[in-house]
Parts: sequence; structure tokens; C-alpha cells
Amino acid sequence: MLRWNERSEVVLAQMTPEVSKLLEQALSLSVEEQEALADSLISDPGAKVDDDVHAAWEAEIGERVAELNSGKAKTTSWADVSRRNPAKLPNAH
Repeated sequence: MLRWNERSEVVLAQMTPEVSKLLEQALSLSVEEQEALADSLISDPGAKVDDDVHAAWEAEIGERVAELNSGKAKTTSWADVSRRNPAKLPNAH
């Protein structure tokens, strides 16, 4: 799992055996099932959201949207992505 330290650096956190087993099981699910599971975990109303993390993501999203709107960001069509990476996207249509 990824976590951030006090200097906002990403660090890998140790997982308990139970969490490792859950992750292994989750990764064996279909893409659709993984998406549903991720959505359920992310939208859990009991989860506490760190205000600083939320603010940082809002700022990042704003910057990315501005780059897209201004034409500064280079985009790639889904057709190009799926054509260049068929082994990584076996279910892409």
C-alpha cells in the first residue's frame, strides 16, 4: 500500500498477512468486480478524509483540467492506447 510521510514522499507501507490475502483475492476478480470493490471502499461514508490530502487532490485536479482546457496537456486516444498495449489491456474493446 502507498502512504505519504511527513515530507509528502510516497512510501510503501507493510501489509498484514490478512490484508495481503485480501489483496490477492481482490486482484483475482474481474475488472468490473475490482471497480465495484474499489468504488465501495472509496465511497465508504465512515472513512475519514484528511483535509490536507483532499485539498491537495482538488488543487491537482484543477491544474490538470486547466492544462487540458488550455491545450498544454498532450492526450492520447483510447484507440491508440489499446493498440499499443494489448498485453496490458486484454479486455479492451
